[in-house]
Amino acid sequence: MPVSLGFLAQRPPGWLGVAALGLAAVVLGAVAWRRAGPRRRRRLQQVGTVAKLWIYPVKSCKGVAVSEAECTALGLRSGDLRDRFWLVIKEDGHMVTARQEPRLVLVSITYENNRLIFRAPDVDQLVLPTKQPSSNKLYDCRIFGLDIKGRDCGNEAAQWFTNFLKTEAYRLVQFETNMKGRTSKKLLAPINWNYQVAYPDYSPLLVMTDASLVDLNTRMEKKVKMENFRPNIVVTGCDAFEEDTWDELLIGSVEVKRVMACSRCILTTVDPDSGIIDRKEPLDTLKSYRLCDPSERALYKSSPLFGAYFSVEKVGSLRVGDPVYRMV
Repeated sequence: MPVSLGFLAQRPPGWLGVAALGLAAVVLGAVAWRRAGPRRRRRLQQVGTVAKLWIYPVKSCKGVAVSEAECTALGLRSGDLRDRFWLVIKEDGHMVTARQEPRLVLVSITYENNRLIFRAPDVDQLVLPTKQPSSNKLYDCRIFGLDIKGRDCGNEAAQWFTNFLKTEAYRLVQFETNMKGRTSKKLLAPINWNYQVAYPDYSPLLVMTDASLVDLNTRMEKKVKMENFRPNIVVTGCDAFEEDTWDELLIGSVEVKRVMACSRCILTTVDPDSGIIDRKEPLDTLKSYRLCDPSERALYKSSPLFGAYFSVEKVGSLRVGDPVYRMV
């Protein structure tokens, strides 16, 4: 009997341990379910439809309209055609955009058989492979004070841009996916985001609505085009500046998350048809009614806001005509 009692006396702690572990598993499961629950229960509210998709292979050159695209963490892609993966630089590596060379907006690009074909007024076309030899020089490039690498695209491309712009010697470089991008933490401090970009200004995607452009043009004598603002995704079927209220969107199989509003600079005053910089409109009109709230002045300063930057939360594909859902 003492042995039996001793045996019984030793068992309860083991059973209690098993019970405790089971209870802990239930609690942890409940916590995990609660954390995942809001994501599962998010309601999709259609806010518009994709009207246009644009990829800008070379920063500041013309965009390429596509009917569908893959959305990667670094932005839109169609085959080897990728958004802002090429950059014009000075020989010391500093970037050159339409802010300094407005006629860059006259350079058009087509994509055929894994080649980029460049065309511009008064020069012959340039045909460039979309992948450069690994023996080509690597440049240390400088974009808005941050360093990033670029693979030189060769002397023919360099001479083509130099001949067209006729101001000084320029080179063309290409970003490669094994290179380190510019990080959002350095681009947007103190905003705490975690993504990389190649040669875009601040984020992988710029989203605008056609209604916002219509609203702007009702206030201007000389109308401007969507090309002045260089968005990747244009949404139709919504109110003007509704994009200000979007946080997370589902487009096709892609999920994106708002980073910040797009603060506008003198690049928007470059006429996309003539390559002439105005330095006034549409900036002056935008400043009359699209300045930030005073509480955000440290971030946006005196720049007017038009469109919104988004990061890619879930890669996938999207196409013109896709519904755009706000994830509530």
